[in-house]
Amino acid sequence: MSLFGKKKEETTPCCEGNCDAESMAKAEHAKTEGASVKILGSGCAKCNQLEAATKEALKLLGMDTTIDHVTDFSQIAAYGVMTTPALVVDGKVVSYGKVLRTEEVVKILQKVRS
Repeated sequence: MSLFGKKKEETTPCCEGNCDAESMAKAEHAKTEGASVKILGSGCAKCNQLEAATKEALKLLGMDTTIDHVTDFSQIAAYGVMTTPALVVDGKVVSYGKVLRTEEVVKILQKVRS
């Protein structure tokens, strides 16, 4: 009777079963695609607030850039983001884990795009 036997190894699939080669390739392609602004998040109220602030900032700066709202968790994870909402400009994560004000987004966009 052994109390301290070898534990059975438990494996759990990453991304809750959504990590196939096709979805990971799509996530990597979306990550490397440039000249864009993306909001990463589940679509919660904070994500929507960040999207509204970003739209307003783009309008103030006169930039004609569309905003993509990424809700697929495998694509969000491809950016290395674990806390949402996140703001991605030209393929680079510039903010995550907080809702930015319009003025903050304007400063970030000016810095990244200048």
